[in-house]
Amino acid sequence: MSELVQRVEELADFFESQAEESDKLGHLTEPTHKTLREVGIVRALQPKDFGGSELHPREFFEAVLAVGSRYASAGWVSSVVGVHSFELAQGTRQVQEEIWGDDPDTWVASPYAPIGRARRTEGGWIFSGRWPFSSGTDLCDWVVLGGMLTDDDGNVRPDGLRHFIIPRKDYTILHDSWNVVGLKGTGSKDVVIDGAFVPDHRLIDPEDLGSGAAARQAGRGDVALYRMPFHSMFSGAITAGTLAAAEGALAHWINYTRTRVSARGVTAATDPRQLHALGEAASDLQASRMQFLADIDRLYEVAQSGKPIDIALRAEVRRNQARASRRAGAAVDKLVSHAGGSAMRMDNPIQRFWRDMHIALGHGANVAEPIYEAAGTVTFGGEPPKNVRM
Repeated sequence: MSELVQRVEELADFFESQAEESDKLGHLTEPTHKTLREVGIVRALQPKDFGGSELHPREFFEAVLAVGSRYASAGWVSSVVGVHSFELAQGTRQVQEEIWGDDPDTWVASPYAPIGRARRTEGGWIFSGRWPFSSGTDLCDWVVLGGMLTDDDGNVRPDGLRHFIIPRKDYTILHDSWNVVGLKGTGSKDVVIDGAFVPDHRLIDPEDLGSGAAARQAGRGDVALYRMPFHSMFSGAITAGTLAAAEGALAHWINYTRTRVSARGVTAATDPRQLHALGEAASDLQASRMQFLADIDRLYEVAQSGKPIDIALRAEVRRNQARASRRAGAAVDKLVSHAGGSAMRMDNPIQRFWRDMHIALGHGANVAEPIYEAAGTVTFGGEPPKNVRM
């Protein structure tokens, strides 16, 4: 067990104790926020020269699983915010200094959906848009937003997809925009930008992230961590957050079922149907975790070797990530179907983890069919569609 995971495990009861209050607030409580900063999970993928730990990515994802299986929203925020450190390490030195120079614990939100539009001006771009689902945004001082460069007539450029890095003073958080049934504590609110100036050094080309050019340009091309495929890492953050919620549901189902007596007077822990459901679900969840983490190891091994990570491996990993999430979701649904009506009472943690898991499954990175299609296309020697990033 890594030091990071050990620190998280020691705080397991604390994270679980914060769930109800965070859900009521619609964002993580300040004690949760403070503790996550102290634990250092968001700095796990951050470069050492800016106060980060620069850990093996498996350690980061294991820590996310440990947090999220106690409180899924805390795990989700840790995962999504934490993976931004991986991207920003591949940005310009100037933007890294701006974000981490005075405080290495500065957090950065997203989302990457290319909703914004940018027009050229001297030294940079004028950027506008409105983005939903900015997880953890109340706790962050910067945001990375997806957008498109436009030409002088306002038409989107074919090569225009960019990530724009914006300080807190240049965007507005819409605090009444987060009203959902699950992952309530993530505070994934809408953010709005109206004509902010973004200098050139605060843009990142996702194509460069995917090809490894961004890491080389940032002087980090020889660091194994930053040779990892960006899309495997970001989608991995979503997979980890999803699996964590599923593991939390399993743990609470077991605790609940130990003492549950059904309406027929049968002790649930001795009911063959309950035991069959448990055996199947526990095995499927363990398979999902093992496959997910083993794939991260496989990618990292190639990254350490200095060899390119080919499209076949990247496609296989993305396929497996999507399948791991879907397998976990089906397993938990089977458990919940055997848990009885009291599992849906608001004071029963099973229903919260179940709701959180289903919201997580709705993330674009968990929409499996396009990923399966793209992976199959690669298997037969074709090129995956450009809108399925691997």
